[in-house]
Amino acid sequence: MRLNKIFASMILVGASFSGNGWADNFQPFEVTDIQVEGLQRVALGAALLSLPVKVGDTVDQVKLQQAIKSLYGSANFELIDVSHENGVIFVKVKERPTISVISFDGNKDIKEEQLQQSLDESGVKIGESLDRTMITGIEKGLQDFYYGVGKYGAKVEAQIINLPRNRIELKFKFIEGLAAEIRQINVVGNTVFSDSELIEMLELKDFVAWWDLFGERRYQKQKLQADLETIKTYYHNQGYIRFNVTSTQVAMTPDRKGLYVTINVDEGEKYQVKEVNLTGELMGREELLKAILPIKTGETYNGGTVTYTEEMYSKYLGRFGYAYPEVKTYPEINDDTKEVVLNINVMPGKRVYVRSINFTGNTVTKDEVMRRELRQMEGAWLNSDQIEHSKTRLNRLGYFETVDTETIQIPGSDDLVDVEFKVKEQPSGSFNAGIGYGTESGMSLQFGVEQNNFLGTGNQAGFSVNTNKYQKSANLSYTDPYWTKDGVSLGGNLYWSEFDANEANLERYKNSSYGLALNSGFPINEYNRLNGGIGYRHNTISEVSAYEQALRFYNVYRESESPESDLSFNNFELTAGWSRSTLNRGTFPSDGSSQRLTGKMTVPGSDLQYFKTDFDTNFYFPLNRKQSFVVLARARVGYSNGYGKFNDNDQIMPFWENYYSGGSSSLRGFKSNSVGPRSFFLYRGSEPCSPDSSNDGCSLPGEPNTIQVSQGRSIGGNALATASLELIVPTPFLDDAYSNSVRTSFFVDAGNVWDTEFDYDSYRVLPAEQFSKLEDYSDPSRLRASWGMSVQWLSPMGPMVFSLAWPLKEYEDDDTEIFSFNIGKTF
Repeated sequence: MRLNKIFASMILVGASFSGNGWADNFQPFEVTDIQVEGLQRVALGAALLSLPVKVGDTVDQVKLQQAIKSLYGSANFELIDVSHENGVIFVKVKERPTISVISFDGNKDIKEEQLQQSLDESGVKIGESLDRTMITGIEKGLQDFYYGVGKYGAKVEAQIINLPRNRIELKFKFIEGLAAEIRQINVVGNTVFSDSELIEMLELKDFVAWWDLFGERRYQKQKLQADLETIKTYYHNQGYIRFNVTSTQVAMTPDRKGLYVTINVDEGEKYQVKEVNLTGELMGREELLKAILPIKTGETYNGGTVTYTEEMYSKYLGRFGYAYPEVKTYPEINDDTKEVVLNINVMPGKRVYVRSINFTGNTVTKDEVMRRELRQMEGAWLNSDQIEHSKTRLNRLGYFETVDTETIQIPGSDDLVDVEFKVKEQPSGSFNAGIGYGTESGMSLQFGVEQNNFLGTGNQAGFSVNTNKYQKSANLSYTDPYWTKDGVSLGGNLYWSEFDANEANLERYKNSSYGLALNSGFPINEYNRLNGGIGYRHNTISEVSAYEQALRFYNVYRESESPESDLSFNNFELTAGWSRSTLNRGTFPSDGSSQRLTGKMTVPGSDLQYFKTDFDTNFYFPLNRKQSFVVLARARVGYSNGYGKFNDNDQIMPFWENYYSGGSSSLRGFKSNSVGPRSFFLYRGSEPCSPDSSNDGCSLPGEPNTIQVSQGRSIGGNALATASLELIVPTPFLDDAYSNSVRTSFFVDAGNVWDTEFDYDSYRVLPAEQFSKLEDYSDPSRLRASWGMSVQWLSPMGPMVFSLAWPLKEYEDDDTEIFSFNIGKTF
């Protein structure tokens, strides 16, 4: 064979051959040695492994060609030169350069992480050799991406900068340019629905109102494809089963800054459902499947209902271990009668069992804490309902920002799977030592550990010392939610507190208290729980203002020998409660409801005999599938009173146990604790009436015209009712990844606090102008209401709440507060 023929065949692999052995007629020879030159990064052994020729082999032309192709196939070399002499093969190579640096310049629309991920998928990584033939394709792919988002003036250039030791820097330079805006969207061929009606449902827009700050007319290819599916789905849901998008055109203006989008459609006719047939393996449940079938004969065909039926049947089969059912609908369309017969074929497949359940992402929380919340068991068949219920229970713990599940098939087995729960933990407590601030509490100092997932055990533990402008407190608590394996909880706490009502927007008094309590909980079922407890509390009350409502209490419990001395009480308390929760998450839920009924009463024989009952309820109604828009309706009612007798007097509810409202946790727009009855004072002349041994305050009979009424501050009451309606929306300018840690809402709050036991009518002997100051206190219809917005953030320092609120109606004695900000408030 002539030498030029040999060269022609070698061009196919890009190699060149030289040497004495390449004569006009190639003669096979025995290889006595192989020598490789030019290696730098590639080891000699690796190069020889890529060469399918070894010493002692007899090589001919074909084998040598295959050897060179194999060297190129190793992707290590960009130039190979082969020669031979006296049985020795000489291989001279030039290695592909190694990528030492990858840099980007000018990219704004695409993040560097996205670019690097795209390069990684193409095999372009730091430390790897560079295949120059791929650069043009990468440039084109990146440029196509920009075209897909409407930036038709974008340019992408890859620069190769040589570095010492056969290394290079791969630098991508971007000129993004401006995005082309949609000038007009046209729909052609539609007669049933108008252009405006169809264009309104599209994500792409050719008009954005001036007030729509987040709207844009930017073209994106992916959005157009999604919009076409939206139109198709809309028509199919209205019975137009033959609807089709025949074509689309995107025309660019000469200046490449504007686009005209045209969508051509063929609507077809509206069809009715003539018959629905169930076929396949129905497992003896044909009657049940027919009974729950949402599609009815004679009604207009609806593609959405068909899809829902398939999903419903698949989910139903999933409850019995059929993890991979196939439910498909085969329509038989009669174009003459405009009717369709739907044949729904159900193939359950093989029943699947769970081999093992694994957890990932839980660096703090122990597996056993998560496993005890599961309702899907290992060894049992895979139950989709139990998987979802297990996921909900894990979310409800409040330890995790997200909980996801994945079902992994076991290689070589068609009836075994592993289930993996992937969690992303969030702060479930905090160690805090520092300074905080709230518009309600002022400057505060705190030190302590509050942990709802103590050392990853799921137990709740806390020790804290806090001080702010109105309260100093210390608390030590511990609760084991699984004291028994059946979910019976046991816990307790020790506490001490000093409270100055004068600094908390309340009428002046001081309350020093300490005590201890034990509590336990008992699960009734998956959603309901009973709680009970017993405790001891000591209160010392001092420096009480001589307002009439407090005098009513003092006149019963004061010591006659020392009427103005401090009052001390020792009380033993019993608590009981019921709670129910179907919330999908413990923190920032978006679906479900919760209710809590609690009661407390002092044991007969305690210094004070009274009871308190509270009921709270919350309902979350998601408005879309992503649950980014949610309506929250919540309410709270409470009532308390004394019971029994004390020294022939009725026991009275202690005023420091009153209900209060106002502030970021209840009626926003009003100062903390400011909503509800206010104290009032009676003066005879310039002397205030006060508790002493000679009178019961200012006795009203006699000379009421000499008594003056003075209004004071908020004192709370024994009855409370509040309600709130909120619209939870995505937080502007914030990525969806933070939706579980930041929440924004618009709200309307309403409610009030009342004193139903104080006898205001007994003061009617006062002159009319004096008594009129008191009438509002006994009016149960005097509600407070406000509206505004709130942002809540689960920060490492604890929950943060920011609110802007305005009262819907202000009364003369209201204390309003438009802005509020607090750290460490419970949501």
